[in-house]
Amino acid sequence: MSPAGRASAQRPCITGVGLVTPIGATLDAFWTSLITGSAGAAPVRSFDTSGLSRTIGCEVATPIEEAAASPIPRRGGRCTALALAAVERALADAQALSYIAGRTDAAVVVGTTMGEVTQFEQDRARHPEREADAADVSTLANRPLDLMARSIAAVHRLEGRVVTVPAACAAGSYAIGMAASLVARGEVRIAIAVGCEAFSRLAFVGFARMHAMSADVCRPFSRGRPGLLLGEGAGAVIVEPESAARARGARAAAFVDGFGLSCDAHHVTGPHPTGAGAARATRDAIRRAGLDPSQIDYVNAHGTGTALNDKTESLAMHEVFGARATTIPISSIKALTGHMMGAAGAVEAIACVLALQRSVIPPTWNHIESDPDCAIDCVPNAPREAKLTHVVSNSYAFGGNNASLVLSAAS
Repeated sequence: MSPAGRASAQRPCITGVGLVTPIGATLDAFWTSLITGSAGAAPVRSFDTSGLSRTIGCEVATPIEEAAASPIPRRGGRCTALALAAVERALADAQALSYIAGRTDAAVVVGTTMGEVTQFEQDRARHPEREADAADVSTLANRPLDLMARSIAAVHRLEGRVVTVPAACAAGSYAIGMAASLVARGEVRIAIAVGCEAFSRLAFVGFARMHAMSADVCRPFSRGRPGLLLGEGAGAVIVEPESAARARGARAAAFVDGFGLSCDAHHVTGPHPTGAGAARATRDAIRRAGLDPSQIDYVNAHGTGTALNDKTESLAMHEVFGARATTIPISSIKALTGHMMGAAGAVEAIACVLALQRSVIPPTWNHIESDPDCAIDCVPNAPREAKLTHVVSNSYAFGGNNASLVLSAAS
């Protein structure tokens, strides 16, 4: 990674972004929803929720075929289709559809949590009379998680590196960080980073049984917050060396200047109660960007809306920013999108790119009352104009896997 203040031909820049989300499948629709508070929460349609304690989620309403500007070859299931649609949009945004085709010096890095679990669920639903058995468990555990990455490579005839990162809810940020690292080291000429997740009954029931889900609305950082809502979608980011982008006439939308990782090594699902691991990832990302915490203008929080996550993330931000943690803007968009798991980090990084370009901070919607456990400025319920130069995007996952990105404005 190249320090933000130092010129470098290999400085990774983002030249294109694309997404498919519960609040919009185009950048303009997505941004309008972020600024006006149009949420994706609605009764779940993709499976029967009768008998379940929770029935609300954030599904993609736009038909995937309409989310792409050109027909998408049918490969795999819904997760693959979401990923392909986002990639096609990102490549079009980067004006790189023809540039990337058939390259051997390109990389595809895909992050996901569940992969193509919906195909398994559909197959299983064809035999409702049969009890689940060890064979079903084995099929589920051994399903190919790399189908999305392989499909992207096949559609665009890419013969370079193809990587899948199953890093749960931090996977989208992992994908962008790894893609940027490959570019910064000069190992690839261009990289496609994707976070993707399709809505599944398995994830929905699992989170409900952990008592982590809200019945109706997500309220990150608000006192008495009831929990998260699950979402689905995909975000894709095109990363190139600044010199290569300039040579082909592409514009830089933003720079990926820092990438930090850590592991709490504490609990299979819960974060470390002090937030130390999360703080370590953010500090490392800022250090690798060649910056000081005082130079960060905004933090896009993981902000799931659960009591424990929001509290520990707030503690982590206090450890990183000290007294400034109460004044630096730290907002969460999951109040609108829901928690898109493997797609979350990529989509939230795209929200940061748009914020950098438009000098507006997307707020934390649905906020009712400040929580003493979350002593931060969560930008409640209204967008805020601000000159942004360097921003942080946080993602945290089961197993205590933490990832932070530092994104910088293009000059």
